[in-house]
Amino acid sequence: MPRMPNRSFRPAFQPCFLKAKSAALVGLALASASLAACATTPPPPPPPPPPPMAVPAAPDAPVGAVLDDWRGVITAADRDRYQRRAAAWTLALEQARRQQGSGDLAGLGALIDPDAARPGVSPAPGAYRCRTIKLGSQGDEGGLGYVVYGWFACRIEQTAGGLKLVKQTGSQRPAGLLFPENDREMVFLGSMALASEPSARSYGQRPERDMVGVLERIGDRRWRLVTPWPTTESNLDLLELVPATAR
Repeated sequence: MPRMPNRSFRPAFQPCFLKAKSAALVGLALASASLAACATTPPPPPPPPPPPMAVPAAPDAPVGAVLDDWRGVITAADRDRYQRRAAAWTLALEQARRQQGSGDLAGLGALIDPDAARPGVSPAPGAYRCRTIKLGSQGDEGGLGYVVYGWFACRIEQTAGGLKLVKQTGSQRPAGLLFPENDREMVFLGSMALASEPSARSYGQRPERDMVGVLERIGDRRWRLVTPWPTTESNLDLLELVPATAR
């Protein structure tokens, strides 16, 4: 039997296998390049922050209309004093009646009655006489339980922001706006000027001088500004006001 020539065996499917292998390598290279590009691309920037909320205007800012939302202006410390004014009345009167004092406490009448407020609280603009009465003591039992001061000059002005109360003379001179609350009360937010200082600054600019009070009418042409928990000396301050023409 004749011998067949010796030929090396080459499978018929080799070209297809090589083409498939080449395609797979190309695809892998493209995928690697794509991943590398993604890894080096920076993330998008974060969205811009929301615009800041508007800050309420200071009480004596020229807003062109009467300010009636004192709750949006008052500080947290003064809000606490305002909410605890009944406790200030109780403690201050107890100390004033128990401890020695300066002045005629018994002659003050309705001025030191916590329930003396009457309807029709809004005072007319103009010149007033005013005096301060300090009730209670932040010191020890040996301190004065009350002090009745003499008369000084005050003024109530009609401003763009509403009625403004200013004590014009004396060593302690509060000034601030009166916010309508109801028929018996106006909320006072102001600041204190001392000794030879210029006029008091706007409320909120010097927290240690900020004041909150309640204006009440307690008689015919007679008002009082009740300031609970003053920062120094007493536990309740009263500023009595009568028109300058009333004698």
